[in-house]
Amino acid sequence: MCTVFGEFWPLTVVYCVEPDRHHDPMDLIDQRIVECLLRNGRATYAEIGSYVGLSTPAAKRRVDRMRASGAIRGFAVLVDPSALGWTTEAYVQLYCRGTVSPEELRRSLEQIPEVVGACTVSGAADALLHMLASDIQHLEVAMERVRDEPNVDHTESVIVLSRLIDRGRG
Repeated sequence: MCTVFGEFWPLTVVYCVEPDRHHDPMDLIDQRIVECLLRNGRATYAEIGSYVGLSTPAAKRRVDRMRASGAIRGFAVLVDPSALGWTTEAYVQLYCRGTVSPEELRRSLEQIPEVVGACTVSGAADALLHMLASDIQHLEVAMERVRDEPNVDHTESVIVLSRLIDRGRG
């Protein structure tokens, strides 16, 4: 599960937690370390330590421990799609062949960068994808890659003409 923490143009800061993975509860210091990293994913261990009142080595040990446990899964840069020229937007209903686990579907879809959002849904479709591309031709190529996935039977898509409401979920 990913949660948008905040939008700092042109980046959106997101943190992700695997819903099926057990983690020991974070203490207040670990929570503050995560808060610091969410505000600045490139913060040095010295900056993190200063923020939470620890020495640099102690901050590093805590970050390393959270990374080893999977509580911190990694660091990423999320770029504003319009900065890449990706202004063509579509929502795609995905229908699978047989039974496919959400984890298996996620693993295959996360390899396609034009898929910027995906969720399993109720109803006839198995999943709903949010896709971005530079133009219709780019979108078509990306959708062909989605349909080429072994568990995908077919797709149905709608292209966004204009956004009426776009509220952040941060």
